[in-house]
Amino acid sequence: MSSKERRTVPVEAIEIYNQYIHGEISRRTFLNRVRKFAVAGLSASVIVEALMPDYAMGQQIARDDERITASYVTLPSPQGNGYVRGYLVRPYSADSRSESPAQLPGIIVVHENRGLNPHTEDVARRFALANFMAFAPDVLTSVGGYPGDDYQGGQLFREIDNDKKFEDIVASALWLKNRSDCTGKIGVTGFCYGGSVSNQLAVRLGGELAAAVPFYGGAVDTAEVSRIRAAILVQHGELDTRLVEGWPAYDAALTAANVPHEGHIYPGAVHGFFNDATPERYNEAAATEAWSRTIDWFNRYVRG
Repeated sequence: MSSKERRTVPVEAIEIYNQYIHGEISRRTFLNRVRKFAVAGLSASVIVEALMPDYAMGQQIARDDERITASYVTLPSPQGNGYVRGYLVRPYSADSRSESPAQLPGIIVVHENRGLNPHTEDVARRFALANFMAFAPDVLTSVGGYPGDDYQGGQLFREIDNDKKFEDIVASALWLKNRSDCTGKIGVTGFCYGGSVSNQLAVRLGGELAAAVPFYGGAVDTAEVSRIRAAILVQHGELDTRLVEGWPAYDAALTAANVPHEGHIYPGAVHGFFNDATPERYNEAAATEAWSRTIDWFNRYVRG
């Protein structure tokens, strides 16, 4: 069944959920606004349940899958919050055939604005099965890490200084790049907050970053685009109008700066369309195509 066939709530309700999960409205306001859609034959409780993430349903690769090796690693972040913890994943085959681990290109995977939840960890495992090594940092580390609830994670997220959160991502990227089991070439991808960070990291790291694939993330200021050396692949949902409207200016700036780049707008897709743990936002066709493009992009610019 396609995501369009499965969808049970109006797009307007999904937008209200996005506002809620991004901290733009309170839980009470979210519930009050959702109630107006109950007249369409759906109770408010059914709509809310449909909008909430189901991480078991969205998991594609089990945590104990024998094809991967995974661990949690804590590394120093002196310019950030002092230290940052993350989820490191490699394909088992890269470490099992000789005494020394095989060097692999590295991918930083940056979560949405609620911490390192199970969906982001699952995405990191998907990269390992595509023969990359992936590291997914948790910017909530300094406040105890992802609390097991997206709403609470969003509340904690807003307590942490934005600059220090970004420095934790920078520290993670440089740590991955300089590992002996990494080729020294890295890329970054992320979703919403993580998408914005992917663009920002391309500015900050310059030639030290090979590629960035921001999913529905805000663009950097056009004045900073000239600092980008990474190849940029931008992915937005058609119905995510605010970000879609900002794409032409970013496209023009990247073109003017001679940055290799592509941008794709997926028809009928909303903000968060890649997240298969939130079925009312998930668009299977768009997500499948976006993932294929992501792997092709990283194979070309990070592995190549």
